[in-house]
Amino acid sequence: MSPRSILVRNALLVATLDDAGHAYRGGDVFIEGKRIVEVAPSVARKADLIINAEGCVVLPGFVNCHHHLFQTLTRALPAVQDQALFGWLTHLYTVWQNITPEAVETSAMVGMGELLLTGCTTTTDHFYLFPSSQPGDLLDRTIEAAKTIGMRFHPTRGSMSLGRSKGGLPPDHVTQSEDAIMADCERVVARYHDPEPLSMCRVGLSPCSPFSVTKELMRETVKFARRKGLRCHTHLAETLDEQNFCLEKFGKRPLALMEELEWLGNDVWYAHAVHLDDAEIEKMARTGTGACHCPTSNLRLGSGIAPIRKMLDAGVPVGLGVDGSASNDSSDMLGEARSCLLVHRIASGVGSMPAADVFRIACRGGARVLGRDDIGMLAAGKAADLVLWDMTGLGYAGALHDPLAALLFAGDSHIARTVMVNGEIVVDNHRLMRVDERALAEKANRVSFALAAAR
Repeated sequence: MSPRSILVRNALLVATLDDAGHAYRGGDVFIEGKRIVEVAPSVARKADLIINAEGCVVLPGFVNCHHHLFQTLTRALPAVQDQALFGWLTHLYTVWQNITPEAVETSAMVGMGELLLTGCTTTTDHFYLFPSSQPGDLLDRTIEAAKTIGMRFHPTRGSMSLGRSKGGLPPDHVTQSEDAIMADCERVVARYHDPEPLSMCRVGLSPCSPFSVTKELMRETVKFARRKGLRCHTHLAETLDEQNFCLEKFGKRPLALMEELEWLGNDVWYAHAVHLDDAEIEKMARTGTGACHCPTSNLRLGSGIAPIRKMLDAGVPVGLGVDGSASNDSSDMLGEARSCLLVHRIASGVGSMPAADVFRIACRGGARVLGRDDIGMLAAGKAADLVLWDMTGLGYAGALHDPLAALLFAGDSHIARTVMVNGEIVVDNHRLMRVDERALAEKANRVSFALAAAR
């Protein structure tokens, strides 16, 4: 059981990421229950638990806005190490089609565990894989995994309805009928969606992509979501292959197709958004439509570099995402932030992505994309989601002139010392508190080999 009050004391730096950009050297954070009560240079309060944060940078927990947790079992497969997106998907569908409930739950635990260890306290999951040979409640297994490991979760009920026989990319037997998809969306939302402040589980809806769902499903999904007050998510403008597919099949670029289907608005966010022109960026900004930047995945698959500097300058809501682990191939959130820092030095200039902007994307940007005002910064009344990064090791020696930036520029480990979610310590002394990491890794390897062998 978590202590009722916690005082994080004497940090090397407390970076609040609030509107004023407060950062306190030697600062303190006081927590009661699930909320932050005070952040200040010094807090004079008694607490049930005092955590000595000397030598640590204290940050809000990162928010991961795009993932496919089931893909952690297919990392670094030799057959797809050098494939672009469409070839990569075509092969992996033949592996994923044999996924089991055990594999789904195990992969979710692995992905969430790695996210927590690397400073991420809230994650989404775009789960769209429902093979006809398996039970229909696979998404439920990911929600149970989040409860077990102690992570704030935004699962999205994904869907694929356009199989190869209808001109889509996925095999028919991993797609579903539109009636079955919408019925399960209704079930999942009724059972799991919690819209209240500090909610640990909010559900979204996420048709997979323009090449795996029908127009009718896209329209029906967003109408249902808006009736229920939910957010919608999909892949968009990830590759030139996708752009060409949309031009050939629909006579429109991907964003124009989304506009036709009423998939613009502040309740919608896209993964990737790599191939957008200036007019499309302006349209996203004007409508409040969000983007999730996945730099490592986009590099890994050769998809391109999203125009994130232009998006930020235009006012597009932008968050950060690790994407599915088979295209990353990790769930390392601090590593993703470092990729964001570096890749734009090529894309838009060496000074175009300062460290401070990266942290805002990874924390407050993600919170905005997910429609949350209770996470993403350290301030009174916000959720007690925070991370302690130990800066006393050799990897940061000589880098403490700017401890916050040093997290991205330097370091020899991306594992946090302490992570709290809703005031509960879920990572302590660099280890997960609720899970035996070695046993989980051994199980994941066993299930992974079995999945690959079933192809």
